[in-house]
Amino acid sequence: MSTNSEQLKELHAGSHYKHATVGNPNEVTTKHFTRDVMGITGAEISFGVLEPGQAVPFFHKHQQNEEIYIILTGKGSFQVDNDLFPVEAGSLVRVSAEGIRSLKCISEDSLRYICIQVKADSLEQCTMTDGVIVEHKALW
Repeated sequence: MSTNSEQLKELHAGSHYKHATVGNPNEVTTKHFTRDVMGITGAEISFGVLEPGQAVPFFHKHQQNEEIYIILTGKGSFQVDNDLFPVEAGSLVRVSAEGIRSLKCISEDSLRYICIQVKADSLEQCTMTDGVIVEHKALW
């Protein structure tokens, strides 16, 4: 699995945001890590693709970070430790930092996924407790 973020392009940026694209997610051909292009400070988000029969070429675990996999297309076999289970478009898989993991495409079509990596046990607030409604002029 090669990693090439040249398809990942910044489109717009302001003092409080960055907007980028990988193009059509169904046409992603390599792994794309978004942290550097997007200036992300609290997570790593990557787009990945496995072709039919292809697997992530290694098993791995993390020291601090859990991962959340979102399967976009295709079907796969996901292994965490000694558990093997099927995944397909729409599947969500959360793996703790300590979980030894890998993924293989078992469909005739590419398996495309998003992987979100965040520090385990770091979420202190979420939308309903961290979000603040403010008055602001809409530009649309």
